[in-house]
Amino acid sequence: MDRSVDGTERRLRPPSLFLMLAEARGVLELNSSLLLSPLLMQAPKGDGHPVLALPGFLASDLSMAPMRRYLKELGYDAYAWNMGRNFGGISSRRAALRDLLKRVHEATGRKVSIIGWSLGGVYARDLASQMPELVRSIMTLGSPFADDIRATNATRLYELLSGEAVDDIPEIRAAIAGDMPVPTTSIYSRTDGIVNWRTSRVRPSATAENIEVHFASHIGLGVNPAALWAIADRLAQPEGEFRHFDRSGPFAIAYGPAEQALS
Repeated sequence: MDRSVDGTERRLRPPSLFLMLAEARGVLELNSSLLLSPLLMQAPKGDGHPVLALPGFLASDLSMAPMRRYLKELGYDAYAWNMGRNFGGISSRRAALRDLLKRVHEATGRKVSIIGWSLGGVYARDLASQMPELVRSIMTLGSPFADDIRATNATRLYELLSGEAVDDIPEIRAAIAGDMPVPTTSIYSRTDGIVNWRTSRVRPSATAENIEVHFASHIGLGVNPAALWAIADRLAQPEGEFRHFDRSGPFAIAYGPAEQALS
């Protein structure tokens, strides 16, 4: 919850109707990435470690195909989730996601980086909290995991289709919202039309950071060129090491200012 001036708790609001309607610009973000693909290929190359991509609510592996293709070209072993369309179910999908992570780890013999878009990022944080020994790092894209996570324009539909009420999983919610036992990056935008950006921010620390992408949409965040560059940069860090994102790269103008890590 956020707090008002008099100290009483107040609920966060979902993004405005204007921002939700403006989500159509996600097509422009995809086109921008295609046009800027020669520049994006100048990102640091990968070391071949496995990267698991988890799609957002109502999305399928097709939504993350451009990202997986990009990561494969950079030298990563990118994996789809292969569970069809994501109709939600933080509780009901836990076992299947744990099995998926185990299979990827066993197939490669290496720790797995997990990238989750929107609800997929909530799954990523849940996996990292349960099985940190298998996870190298996690990145979330516009994922609602902190503060009042009901502050989205998809909450009611999520509860209808998944059969799970957001407020019925307090223990899981607490674990997902807390500090992660692995390096963590949250990429978000204040112009997200689906998720209130305040619910997508981690507590900055020596191994946790937020990266704001100016003017990005929710449905375009996973194909936004500035977001893709940041993802590639974060994945290129050696295993067991973490440095905060350097905003001096070719998309520097697209990012919000760096935050100071809390002790």
